[in-house]
Amino acid sequence: MEQQHTGQKILDPIERAKLGIKVFNMPFSEAEQVIDEYVSGRDYDASSVAYFKDQVATQRHIQEKGVELLATGGEIMLLVANAFMKNLPKPPAGNTPAG
Repeated sequence: MEQQHTGQKILDPIERAKLGIKVFNMPFSEAEQVIDEYVSGRDYDASSVAYFKDQVATQRHIQEKGVELLATGGEIMLLVANAFMKNLPKPPAGNTPAG
């Protein structure tokens, strides 16, 4: 794809998808390096590359916050379960079930 005003190529959806899969689980610094290596010397429009990097950074931020939310949810569930178990009625002393 060519941009009309610069004549430079933009990262088309297929290229973004391929790069996205390649950098999906990488830390952002590594992902940025892979993206830079991919576009190096290929006459890509800098703004389209920057936009893609921003999308990758946003995805990484969402993943990090999702992990934090999951951990917090787990802690809350543990607290609720412990509180529930502590507040269960105790059987009266001396009334143990016959076995």
